Amino acid sequence: MDKRTIRRICHRARSFVAGTEGALLTETLIVVPVVTIFAVGILEFGNVFWQRHQVQVGVRDAARYWSRCRGTAPFDTCSQTIARNLAFYGNPEGTGGPRVVGWTEDADLEIAPALPPSNPDRDDLVTVTGTHTYTGSPLMRLLQIEAFAFSYTHEQRYIGW
Repeated sequence: MDKRTIRRICHRARSFVAGTEGALLTETLIVVPVVTIFAVGILEFGNVFWQRHQVQVGVRDAARYWSRCRGTAPFDTCSQTIARNLAFYGNPEGTGGPRVVGWTEDADLEIAPALPPSNPDRDDLVTVTGTHTYTGSPLMRLLQIEAFAFSYTHEQRYIGW
């Protein structure tokens, strides 16, 4: 190589190192995907906690209702359908949208005992367990994170009406 070619290469190398025209673009290309994934992760965690909270509230509502039921007339109007509607929809009629999208299956809510006692004892308890499978956003599927289930159990002493 002659001296002129070497000077030209050195001059281009110095101007490349000293130049700042592409620095902002390079930093943006590095930072934006990281910040986006971090923000989506925060939103996803928030959604998981919100849905879990809604399942907890529904399970507690069903347990409160069932613990106040008696199996004798005139109080024998209690039904597991009303308890399930309270858990899934937040009202006895089961109208409106569900508390949590996808949490409306009867298998997702267990109420024990199946019938309220006619004369509750102080040791009688009602136990309600709600289970929900969180499927997540499309980002979870893109990252191949599988759906997971969470559950909540609430026990309450029979009170009767």
